[in-house]
Amino acid sequence: MRKISYAEFGGPEVLRLIDAEEPHAGPGRIRIAVRAAGVNPVDWRIREGQVLGAHPVELPAGVGQDAAGVVDEIGEGVEGVEIGDRVFGEGTDTYAEFAVLSAWARMPGGLTFEEAAGYPSVVETALRVIREVGVRPGQTLLVSGAAGGVGSAVLQIAREGGITVIGTAGAANQDYLRHLGALATTYGEGWVERVRHLGRVDAALDLAGSGVIRELVELTGDPRKVVSIADLGAPQLGVRFSGVAGSVPNALAEAVDLISRGRLHIPVEKSYPLAEAAAAHTDSRAGHTRGRRVLAVRADAHPVPDAERTVISGR
Repeated sequence: MRKISYAEFGGPEVLRLIDAEEPHAGPGRIRIAVRAAGVNPVDWRIREGQVLGAHPVELPAGVGQDAAGVVDEIGEGVEGVEIGDRVFGEGTDTYAEFAVLSAWARMPGGLTFEEAAGYPSVVETALRVIREVGVRPGQTLLVSGAAGGVGSAVLQIAREGGITVIGTAGAANQDYLRHLGALATTYGEGWVERVRHLGRVDAALDLAGSGVIRELVELTGDPRKVVSIADLGAPQLGVRFSGVAGSVPNALAEAVDLISRGRLHIPVEKSYPLAEAAAAHTDSRAGHTRGRRVLAVRADAHPVPDAERTVISGR
């Protein structure tokens, strides 16, 4: 199969499209023929060699944790899923034609593979940081960098939970934030006063890592009411850095529920071919994203007969 890999830490130029051995589904896992993979900031942060509190990276390494596709291999002990099911979820090395998932759910009706690939870790992160920051219904949450994938999810999930959201983003994304139900303002000079004019801030999230931790603490009055997913220096100011996913086991089920009820929609800003993963990383790192970026992956070289069911023992 083809996959994206890198043999050294560095910029997007270290990414290579290579031929590799296909992975297989061990116990409790499934394998999918990947149709699309989500591009997340954590992907390029790990590629750069940033220490995010996750397990050490062994080189050469693959890239990616989100994907959507068709189940073509089922590991021992897995129930409730069949060969040929359309699923989305989280796994490892998802920038590839085949990937093993450790968490998955059937895709809600009406979603394309590219749309579905943009949800898994984004929704998990959004649910996680809302809970970690301790904001409650009736309170106001400030979201710095609100127009990206996680921000889009936070705004909609918070709104559904009765939380008022103030979002900061670039001038071009103000109407987008308002469409998602947020009180919107721009970042840049004077942004703290603009936020104060919009209302009291009970808690805040830093989703962009743009050096605003001190101001977020000032606005909330308590570093314990601020959480960052993007600023590795946040703990030096008493602010929690939340960079490791996986602590919300029902995140995909919650995502399916919200999507199916029309309460959550994250647009795909741009889709790239698998071979252009480096360009996707460059654009993701530049920011100013509205929604998600994804890789379109074609894995049609190995069609799976609908009637075939493969159960793989641990390998």
